[in-house]
This record gives sequence, structure tokens and C-alpha cells, in this order.
Amino acid sequence: MTRTLLSLTISTAMAALLAAPAFADDRVPVLETYAAIAEAGYADSLATAKDLQAAVTAFLAAPSESGLAAARAAWVAARVPYQQTEAYRFGNPIVDDWEGRVNAWPLDEGLIDYVDMSSSAVNEENDLALANIIANPKVTIGGTEVDARQITPALLSGTLHEAEGIEANVATGYHAIEFLLWGQDLNGTDAGAGARPYTDYLQDADCTGGNCDRRAAYLTAATDLLVADLAEMAANWAEGGAARTAVLQDPGAGIAAILTGMGSLSYGELAGERIKLGLMLHDPEEEHDCFSDNTHNSHYYDGLGIRNVYTASYTRPDGSVVSGPSVAGLVAATDPAVDAQLRADLDASVGALDALRTAAEGGMAFDQMLAMGNDEGAALINAAVDALVAQTRTIERAVAALGVDASVEGSDSLDAPDAVFQ
Repeated sequence: MTRTLLSLTISTAMAALLAAPAFADDRVPVLETYAAIAEAGYADSLATAKDLQAAVTAFLAAPSESGLAAARAAWVAARVPYQQTEAYRFGNPIVDDWEGRVNAWPLDEGLIDYVDMSSSAVNEENDLALANIIANPKVTIGGTEVDARQITPALLSGTLHEAEGIEANVATGYHAIEFLLWGQDLNGTDAGAGARPYTDYLQDADCTGGNCDRRAAYLTAATDLLVADLAEMAANWAEGGAARTAVLQDPGAGIAAILTGMGSLSYGELAGERIKLGLMLHDPEEEHDCFSDNTHNSHYYDGLGIRNVYTASYTRPDGSVVSGPSVAGLVAATDPAVDAQLRADLDASVGALDALRTAAEGGMAFDQMLAMGNDEGAALINAAVDALVAQTRTIERAVAALGVDASVEGSDSLDAPDAVFQ
């Protein structure tokens, strides 16, 4: 994914003026709340991943249609808290360096398992796009033969994931698990998600797809690895954790991290790479949760997570709320008009993303919205993009009001659309 960089730099003199000692003291409780919400969000992501792990274990013990449906439902539920943590990316290197292990996309799924050879999964630019680890206990990577007889978390994370430095070689995380539960979505921009049969996991002569034992081993390893990775990040935000310590040690840098995460997810990642690009190309392969057709939920909870961070309020799956002093309060104290506008913009973007979600749940999935000639779908998508871009412009004003240095990642689909087609 090619991105540009939009730098939002405030002069040293202005920063020094606004960062008076009393103001600096006000920032510490804001950062403590920010860290507490992160701790809760990753703890909830870990808990729902453990629920997914339990559903997968039960399904593999006695494969059935109902067991597969339960595992799929657990996967969808696990996405709800995780997507709300994505606003912690970009501004926090610990998170951004780790994120590709759990949420990398899009992926050349033929690295993992069988695919339709007439589909877009056949990527001639990637030597491993059709490696099919499930079917092949030996594979050559970078000229070296790799022993894949035992499918383990170490094999997935240490050898296969992003093999040969290619980002599309995704072997771990939510989307690898999604593919193993749903299979390819071969419907293009027509209705329908992936339809992998539960018989792909039967451990007898009725096994479909071949190598059912290795497929089960892969699903188990990928799910175990997701739990381990989320446990690592939850610990990073707990009291004394590396991420919490890093964000609290410098109040100015901490506030910059909040606004960088909000702006970069809002603009370059969500509005650009995840939403606008797919519409420009009319390509369902650019859909974030492309196997399950859960993209509308992922987009909505990303948008909700941005608002959570600004208002310092997160509602957990059990209905309890983690909240406290917010960056919104700092902005309001400095420039009430900017705070009022940003709150309105955040509400508008969440509303536009909820309209996408409502349409999808009403029968027009996100990949159908991408279809050429679907004017209603394009209008819904463009409304969400416009709302996200508008709120980013106001985030820039908040950066200026607080006198911090922040940078917002861009996207060719927004900044240089001609480059998308080159």
C-alpha cells in the first residue's frame, strides 16, 4: 500500500507558548485515561479471541455445520473490541510494529490453502501466492527448502508470515483465520460471502479439500498465535507495560501520539486504503474482511474507536464504561470552537459508517457497494469518505490548537488518485 505523508508541524515558539507548565500537568490525566482505555480494549480483544479459540477447539473436535457457524460468530464478535483499538496505531510504535501480526491484509490466501485457480488469488508477482502450506509439507522460500510437516505457531510467525519480505504473504492473524473459516468469496461484487464447507475439517474419508488434518492444525496454530499476540499487547498497556510507560513519559509526545493515531486511521488508512481505494478499482479484493463480508462492521468500529479516543470513553462488551479526562477537554480549554466542530465531525463520520453498516445488514454488502454502476453504494461509500476527510481537517486544527507535532499518513487514493492506476 503506497501512502504519502502529510506533516502537521507547529512552530517551536508556538509549541513552547502553549506547553506551559500548568498545561503540561493537565495532560497527564488525559494520557492515563488513554492508556486505561487501551488496556481495556486489548484485554477485551484477548478475551474474545479466547472465546474464538474455544469455539474453534469445539468445532475441530466434532466438525459440523453448527460448529462452524459458532466459530464464525465468535470471529465476528472478536472483531468488535479489536477494531476499536486501531486508533492506537500510527502514534505508538509498539503497536504499529506489532499490528501486522494480527490484522495484516490483503493476503494471497493461496499461501495457506487451496484456491480457485481462475480467481484473483493467482498472483503471478508472488512466488508463494500458491504455495498452499496445508497441502505441501515442504516449500521453498528464498531458495531454501522449509520443512512444514508440523504446522505450528512458530512456523506461521517465524517462517511464513511476510515471507520473502512480501506483505501479501499473510500467514497469521484475524484474516488468516477468517479465510480458514469462510474460504474464498468467489461472488465478486454480487451477493454472498465465502462458503467453505465444514467437511473441509472432517478427519475421515468424507474430508473435502484434502489434508483436513493439516487444515485443522493450521487453524489451531493460527488461533493460538492470535491469543498469544493479543496477550502480549494487553500486557504492554497494563500498569508498568512498555506501551503505557512510553506514552506517559513525555506528555507532549503522548498528546501528539493520540492525534497522530486519530488522524492517520481516519484519513490514510480508513478513508483511503480501506474504503476509497476499493471503490476506485471496483475491486472486492480491497475489502477489509473480504472472506466473511464483515467489512461494514470493521469500518464502523474503526470509526467508533477514533471517537472513543478523542472523548476518552470506551464501552466494553459487558456494557461497562472506561472513561476519564480527555484530549477533547484540552482542546475545549484552548479553542472551544475547534472542540465543538471535531465532536460534530466525529459524530458525523460514525453516522456515515453506521449507514454503511445498516445498508449491509439490509442486504447490500460492502463488496456489492463497490460494484461498477451501483450508484447507491457509491454514494454511501463517498459519504463515509467525505466525513472522515472532514474530521481529519478538524483534527489538524486540534493539533494546531494544542501546539504539538503530529503527522498524518495519507493515501494515493485521496492524494494522488492518478497514481492508483499506474
